[in-house]
Amino acid sequence: MTNNQRILLVDDHEVVRLGLKSLIERHPGFTVVAEAAAADDAVEKALQHKPDLVLMDIRILGGNGIEACQAITANLPDTKVIMLTSYAEDEMLFAAIRAGASGYVLKQVGSNALIHAIESVARGEAALDPSLTQRVFTEIRQAIQNEEKAAFADLTPQEMRMLALIAEGHTNRGIAEALFLSEGTVRNYVSSIFSKLGVSNRAEAAAYAVQHHLNDYL
Repeated sequence: MTNNQRILLVDDHEVVRLGLKSLIERHPGFTVVAEAAAADDAVEKALQHKPDLVLMDIRILGGNGIEACQAITANLPDTKVIMLTSYAEDEMLFAAIRAGASGYVLKQVGSNALIHAIESVARGEAALDPSLTQRVFTEIRQAIQNEEKAAFADLTPQEMRMLALIAEGHTNRGIAEALFLSEGTVRNYVSSIFSKLGVSNRAEAAAYAVQHHLNDYL
């Protein structure tokens, strides 16, 4: 973290900005270089002052903090943004992350927690309100599961079963016996599976099945 963090405050309530400024400037390493009350003003002030960090309410005049955050991080990649919000909304949380925010903090946090969040982001770390951490991990797990499930979206149930047998090391003859099919039919299925998965041999097909946790979807 640099010796002095130059901070832009963005909130459409003057009283809130005054309180935040008073709190922040008690810290010897922080300086509020500008303030803004609206989305377009926030972007303009950011481009003008090039602050190290922007502390911004997620709901502001003339748009919203998400759009302003996206514009700031796109134009000033070295500027970090912490979003402040009064409500723990999943949709806003993930929108802020996608927009490039480095932190997402509830306004109800104590002053020490807010300063700690600013320090963390200034060091290049992420800052997330503890009450929201589980939501993020839940969303990530769900996204991974959806991605893995999509990996087999083109396969029929029969092809899924056949891929599982390929992954277990069965030959075409073994698969034919297990599924009561002819070897010729199995060869056609295997060719179709390879084509759909974009693999060229049984080893690659088996590795694909293991990598994407095929057994979870059988």
